[in-house]
Amino acid sequence: MRRSRWRGAGVMEEGDGLYIAPMSIESGSLADRLRWARERAFVGRSGEIELFRRALAGMEGAPAVLFVQGPGGVGKSTLLRRFADESRDAGRPVVEVNGRLIDPSPAGFEAEVAGMPADAVLLIDAFEHCQGLEAWLYDRFLPSLSQRTLVVLAGREGPSLAWTSHLGWSEALAVVPLRDLDRPEAERLLELRGVAEGVRGQVIGFAGGHPLALSLAASVAANGDGVSWTPTPDVLTGLLSQMVGEVPSRVHRLALEVAAHAMTTTEGLLCAVVGGERGAEMFTWLRRLPVADWGRQGMFLHDLVSDAIDADLRWRDPQGYEEMHRRVGHHLLEQARTAPPAAALVAIRELSYLKRYGPMGPYFQMRREGDFYEDTLHPGDHDAVRRLIMEAEGPQSAAIVDFWLERQPEAFWIYRDAVTGEAVAFMTWLRLAEQRAEETAADPVLAQAWEHVAGTSPLRPGEHLMLARFLIYPPAYYEISPVLHLMQLRICADWIRSSGLAWSFIISPYPRLWERLMVHLGHVPATELDWSNGHTYTLFACDWRTTPLSIWFDRTQPGGLTGEPPSPAADPAVSLLTRAAFDAAVRDALRDWHREDALATNPLCQARMITVQPGHAADHALPMLRELLTDAVDALSADPREAKLHRVLATTYFHRVPNQMIAAERLNLPYSTYRRHLQRGLERVCELLWKRETAERSLPAPHP
Repeated sequence: MRRSRWRGAGVMEEGDGLYIAPMSIESGSLADRLRWARERAFVGRSGEIELFRRALAGMEGAPAVLFVQGPGGVGKSTLLRRFADESRDAGRPVVEVNGRLIDPSPAGFEAEVAGMPADAVLLIDAFEHCQGLEAWLYDRFLPSLSQRTLVVLAGREGPSLAWTSHLGWSEALAVVPLRDLDRPEAERLLELRGVAEGVRGQVIGFAGGHPLALSLAASVAANGDGVSWTPTPDVLTGLLSQMVGEVPSRVHRLALEVAAHAMTTTEGLLCAVVGGERGAEMFTWLRRLPVADWGRQGMFLHDLVSDAIDADLRWRDPQGYEEMHRRVGHHLLEQARTAPPAAALVAIRELSYLKRYGPMGPYFQMRREGDFYEDTLHPGDHDAVRRLIMEAEGPQSAAIVDFWLERQPEAFWIYRDAVTGEAVAFMTWLRLAEQRAEETAADPVLAQAWEHVAGTSPLRPGEHLMLARFLIYPPAYYEISPVLHLMQLRICADWIRSSGLAWSFIISPYPRLWERLMVHLGHVPATELDWSNGHTYTLFACDWRTTPLSIWFDRTQPGGLTGEPPSPAADPAVSLLTRAAFDAAVRDALRDWHREDALATNPLCQARMITVQPGHAADHALPMLRELLTDAVDALSADPREAKLHRVLATTYFHRVPNQMIAAERLNLPYSTYRRHLQRGLERVCELLWKRETAERSLPAPHP
């Protein structure tokens, strides 16, 4: 016979295991009844719960941190709610953080847990949305907590190897992979949801043991005839369409579609879209849905559900979709314009989230955040800024940075590594109200901006221009990256919130990469300037006096479901390129290797090395260019001394690596060595192709 004894606050030890004394429906309070209902509906996860109970009771050898890992819909949030119930039954305070809703920075995370008791149970859900904070958490934050604190993280991605292999964490961390339910557990779930025994096998045959799919299928099958059940051909969308079909009215449907479209949904947002008289009612209804969750910033639906509902509306009613998007956007635009300074970037993030829809989506798909955060310039940052600009652009730009550090230090924004606090990037976001000779003499780019303003539409009293002069992150120089996304948020905030803004300018050495987004945002190419580092920089300009915010936002609609934005006009035919322009075009072509639309507009498509080929035709230019680039890179492998350059170039440009840091890791090279090989490799490819361009020589044959 197993002996039992209390260990305090509802925790009972029985033999070798622990459990929380179950609540009963007779316990009295509504909270108790809700807890009883959750407990009754909960199935499976016995091993995970046993591990948590051991940790909760502080048993010897139990972990201090649990990391629950599993795909979307597998039940991570449900398990965390069970952990919260058991923690409260044990008399422990519970602090719940949703990674989707926090500011993904150390300061933002610490604000969420401020005042947390030493004996708290900290539950962090949706950790994949702020997983960039992981190293900071295990290196700094978690070690600072009391040994009585129990921490549980839950996310789609598992912990990094650096964490799991860390000697100090080997006993304190337990990784808990969350898998599908087994057959008996799946049958029990369907039974609890009222699915007839005769169709449970059919439902499980469709949904397997995936908890969300089982729950959605159960919501349909429970209302069937109890004899047969067959899913629609489009599985998830079919289930959702049947579930959504039960909504009481068109207003309820619109509220559901708003919740699927926005990053988070508040009562105020619903009032703006469905009408003030129904907003509160709709918000209450949405919160009761089984696929809804909420936090401090508002309510949101499960990702899989949101994607299916949003895609269904966009296909079914494109005009209604556009109108809903417009209303949501204008409400968020007003929030971003009027929010207090401390909350401004949160509002901008909500607004920029809408950009993930439509043809501009690739510029805004920042699935992972938290590795970096924005900060103001500190006195000790000057050396780091100089180091970054020297690495990225060289001495000519460094002299201009020194000028602006002295002249307008408040224009500098610093982007720091979340773990070390080290400055890894900076932006110089100049605000200027009048032209000064010493400034235009020191900075040729500013001189061109002022020249464009003077020749187009000069400033009036009380107006100013803003120039994004430097956006420097050397590992992904002017490429799409989480750091540049943070810079975009800052720029967008000032576009929206600045009073008296007349002109804004954005600089880029890669106009073909950014032109679609810039034109989409109302910025058109204005001037070009060759630089000593071989790049030609393009300034994109917008006159905000002719583009009011409301009109500006309307022009940034996501467009139709399959609609493509108009391609930028191709450059005029190039008869002869200067060496600097040719080298820049080669670098652009390698960077755009996997983007056929951008590669097709590269000046090399009209270069002599293409047009003099026998049988040349315009529609043959792109494959010819690809072949010449491939041959030039492969030619380096013929010389053993240059084989390392070939490997670096092929990995960086042909193998679809996300960024240069990852390319260096794949090549097992220190980043500084990788950058040196990359630079030399690019120089050699440019030399080989330039010989082809000017002398029409054949490239060396690749090494067999």
